[in-house]
Amino acid sequence: MSTERSSSPIVDLRSDTVTRPAPAMLAAMSAAVVGDDVYDEDPTVRRLEEVAAARFGLEAGLFCPSGTMTNQIAIKAHTEPLSEVICEQNSHVYLWEVGGIAFHSNASVALLPGNRGRLTAAQVEAAIRPENLHYPTTRLVCLENTHNRGGGSCYAWDEMVAISDAAKQYGLARHLDGARIFNALIATGQRSEDYGQLFDSISVCLSKGLGAPVGSLLLGSADFIRKTKRIRKVMGGGMRQAGYIAAAGLYALENNIERLVDDHRRAARLAEVLHQQPYVAEVLAPETNLVIFRLHDNQPAVDFLAKLEQQGIRASSFGPQWIRFVTHLDVDDEMLARVEEALCSIAE
Repeated sequence: MSTERSSSPIVDLRSDTVTRPAPAMLAAMSAAVVGDDVYDEDPTVRRLEEVAAARFGLEAGLFCPSGTMTNQIAIKAHTEPLSEVICEQNSHVYLWEVGGIAFHSNASVALLPGNRGRLTAAQVEAAIRPENLHYPTTRLVCLENTHNRGGGSCYAWDEMVAISDAAKQYGLARHLDGARIFNALIATGQRSEDYGQLFDSISVCLSKGLGAPVGSLLLGSADFIRKTKRIRKVMGGGMRQAGYIAAAGLYALENNIERLVDDHRRAARLAEVLHQQPYVAEVLAPETNLVIFRLHDNQPAVDFLAKLEQQGIRASSFGPQWIRFVTHLDVDDEMLARVEEALCSIAE
């Protein structure tokens, strides 16, 4: 390994959560006006919650440490014990949140197979339980947009409308895990303000793609958010002078959304390069900033990741022979060129 390469910064494609606050974001954080948020006295937190809720056409917001917490608070608020939640079988709320639906809400889960994580209204309607003593009661439909395991796939607007209409017809609540919702908005041209018409609650992550160091928001009606504050409290999510990190979220919303198009462009370029490599068996067409691909059996995933690591590049295994790349604001075009060079060298 050359001295020049070894001294180059690591290109970290494991996730868009690995970003560090830029100097301007740090300046906004240090200048934040704060108070005790558990007493509802932090003006920067209030401002973040109000701005985010208005952006999605909803009344109120709740600032939390993580997207797992906002999702699980929402599910708890929408259900009761012996309820059932409809979601896609690889959804984050089911697969990556430590069995939180069972632990927190004592609810069952109806898992449906999606098209790269996306469900249809027909699937949702077919999964709604009829009234029967032996069945849990269907209470909630959860969608994920973009879908992580689906490779950053996005819902078409008409399909979300159809799912929402079907849920409302049966009196079901509707929650959106929108951890990367801004990627979906940039990719599809949909309007964030319209989402409040479709969902009773929306979870939005500020540390995925937008560059904030921590934090997620749960958005909904004023009554819903009042209810969820108690659930956040019992989960240990009440924070004191949280305005310092809320300021990072405000900066992210004001400055780091439109630039997501660059992440999408770089992800598309990586997919093009991967298609050309003989050791790659399949690439899921990237719609946003995630690139998921499958290696041929003669290229073990652990060996592939080790070869990248030797060249100062990090990525994640996403199942047997599957790899995930995630582009983000800390990966520029020069770093992208390094990744392309490394991918081509592995084939030699």
